[in-house]
Amino acid sequence: MGFKCGIVGLPNVGKSTLFNALTATSLAQAENFPFCTIEPNFGRVLVPDNRLNEISSISDSKITIPTHLEFVDIAGLVKGASKGEGLGNQFLSNIRNVDAIIHVLRCFDDENITHVNNNIDPVFDSEIIDTELLISDLNMIENMSNNLKKKSSSGDKNIKTNITILENVLEILEKGLPARNIQYEDDYEKIYFNSLQLLTNKPIIYLSNVEEENAEQGNIYSAQIDKKSKEENTKNIIVSASIEAEISQLENIEERNSFLESIGLNETGLSKLVKGGYEILDLITFFTSGPKESRAWTIPRGTKAPDAAGVIHTDFKKGFIRAEKISFNDFNKLGGEKPSKEAGKMTQEGKDYEVEDGDILHFLFNI
Repeated sequence: MGFKCGIVGLPNVGKSTLFNALTATSLAQAENFPFCTIEPNFGRVLVPDNRLNEISSISDSKITIPTHLEFVDIAGLVKGASKGEGLGNQFLSNIRNVDAIIHVLRCFDDENITHVNNNIDPVFDSEIIDTELLISDLNMIENMSNNLKKKSSSGDKNIKTNITILENVLEILEKGLPARNIQYEDDYEKIYFNSLQLLTNKPIIYLSNVEEENAEQGNIYSAQIDKKSKEENTKNIIVSASIEAEISQLENIEERNSFLESIGLNETGLSKLVKGGYEILDLITFFTSGPKESRAWTIPRGTKAPDAAGVIHTDFKKGFIRAEKISFNDFNKLGGEKPSKEAGKMTQEGKDYEVEDGDILHFLFNI
């Protein structure tokens, strides 16, 4: 089950350089001109988790398989993208397919790299993208609402509810507010609202791209985004794309850790971004483990045991009987499945059990 984070921003803010570094690939071009990325590039990033390594070691597993996040590098948007300026419509549609938006903002001065607005102002830049996403949502919802009103006499009992939801969304968008300000408690309303895939309803992380010397504390530009992110109750992560590019060229963990230490950093931008992605999407990790393999799996917090089983294989969900659960702490402290079971730390969980972060699960099923 992959979770996709779309990397967006104005041209020449360091998106593709960052994407290349994060995914350690050369898929995305990083040239000094707008629209260098024509097709969205996809990269899968393994999620580092020391718990998995410990579980695998205890189980003496032959294979260790981390979970992952997917990053999608989406070409630079410009003012007017929602009306087709640049390559706008194509890329706005690509954003609808991601689970969260990573908004890269230029927070550095460099006369050798042109800025699309000829001025370094990350807050203004962010507002350009925010506006384009909002206008795109507004146009889509207006069209959907008009089409549904034409069908309101069809007898479909859900149409009136859907129209009401669309009108609520329109009211919020017309005030210049993102759709993520809307919350529904009713299951049907929530499902329909989420099915709209509104751009302004997606969780957002700001990524302030700073110079190397400001990678630890940030600068005056990133401080402006800090303030904005706090007002919006989201996250701002400070990175230096150039540092991440250097790190991606190092061959092993020891070299990377030594490099980070030499420049006064505790972790890579990738590590900070993965943590931010998990937090903003409210994701957790559970594990399966045995002699053959130990593996990490990503699920939303609150997922019940049968749905977690379905992430592994649909048959596991269809024929779910129960789950045998050991917490990571017990598994690690007691030394594996057998001693945990003997100590009474393995529990039997049914269909209503909500999986917790760090659970080690074995699913019993019947087809």
